[in-house]
Amino acid sequence: MNGINLFKIALRALINNKMRTFLTALGIIIGVASVIIMLAIGQGSKKSIQSQIAEMGSNMIMIHPGADMRGGVRLDASSMETLKLTDYEKIVNETKYVSATSPECSSSGQFIYGNNNYPASIEGVNQDYLSIRQLKVESGSIFTQQDIKTSTKVCVIGKTIVTNLFPNGEDPIGKNIRFNKIPFRIIGVLKAKGYNSMGDDQDKVVLAPYTTVMKRILAQTYLSSIYCSAITENLTDKAMAEISSILRSDHRLKASDSDDFNVRSQEELSTMMSSTTDLMTILLACVAGISLVVGGIGIMNIMYVSVTERTKEIGLRMSVGARGSDILSQFLIEAILISLVGGLIGVMFGISGSYVVNWLAKWPIYIQPWSVILSFGVCTITGVFFGWYPAKKAANMDPIEAIRYE
Repeated sequence: MNGINLFKIALRALINNKMRTFLTALGIIIGVASVIIMLAIGQGSKKSIQSQIAEMGSNMIMIHPGADMRGGVRLDASSMETLKLTDYEKIVNETKYVSATSPECSSSGQFIYGNNNYPASIEGVNQDYLSIRQLKVESGSIFTQQDIKTSTKVCVIGKTIVTNLFPNGEDPIGKNIRFNKIPFRIIGVLKAKGYNSMGDDQDKVVLAPYTTVMKRILAQTYLSSIYCSAITENLTDKAMAEISSILRSDHRLKASDSDDFNVRSQEELSTMMSSTTDLMTILLACVAGISLVVGGIGIMNIMYVSVTERTKEIGLRMSVGARGSDILSQFLIEAILISLVGGLIGVMFGISGSYVVNWLAKWPIYIQPWSVILSFGVCTITGVFFGWYPAKKAANMDPIEAIRYE
């Protein structure tokens, strides 16, 4: 019996039992759609995190003081005074793989303008900080090198600060705001960036010359951190090694001494976040994949019922010349058809469902072609795997016993 006839017989059998065929395929439809939606959510989260980290500066390097032991007590890194202005100057003058460097020190407090106030931090930095963090001045200008030398009380503010201190829409440029009773003249407003992947408001920022913050607010000579930018993302590791070597030499650390500073890059954060999202994606896909297995068991169950109901038909066909391989092929084709049709419908539901999730829940999604191909391939294999045993049972029937079956 040729393949076309077997296909027609299998298709006729499925059409004659429409409801049963639909209910059997429903498990596959739900399974495929679930896998595609879960993978789309997982990959969308990963892409969103990577893009937001890239917006923060994918080649950014952060240098912080290291924790230390004193009197048997481990001190917090933020209380250490291991980073000096000389460290910043040596990094600027001696590195080959660093394109921009900015010292950083910050203080939290209340910003006041007229009857409005808002809690935030003021960050002492230099002009390079904007390129390192990929910030842009929308109106006004950034402070100058002369402002840094003279510790001028000027600042550049983010959109969140503008919204809360100037709710009536007036232009903040040239206005004086107070930070813990110290007046600062606003000379620029930053372009809005929104929230990052950590949920932090990137527009809740006030930038001032680092010398101003160190002398007039904190009264300290050490830095809270140093921010750098590698020439390219590929040179980040070399830049980090170079910075570590310079700082160890400047801090006169012996070969046996541990670093009294920490050097981290955005690439490390990106790798860590990607690993976490990949793990969550795999977990979601495995949970969704269980429904594919359930759908496959449903196919096997229905095929068993079908074989039992059509025992006489199988006996008659075998008595008039149908071989066991023909019977096997017919029932396998039925199982594969159910899987393929269910898979196609599941793909359509999965893709449309992903966009519905994005529209309703505002979750980022990213549908990769391989996730659709994988889901469809798995459902086909599921149909063959779970349909083979009932088909084999039908093919091994004795024609005479099958005809006598009641």
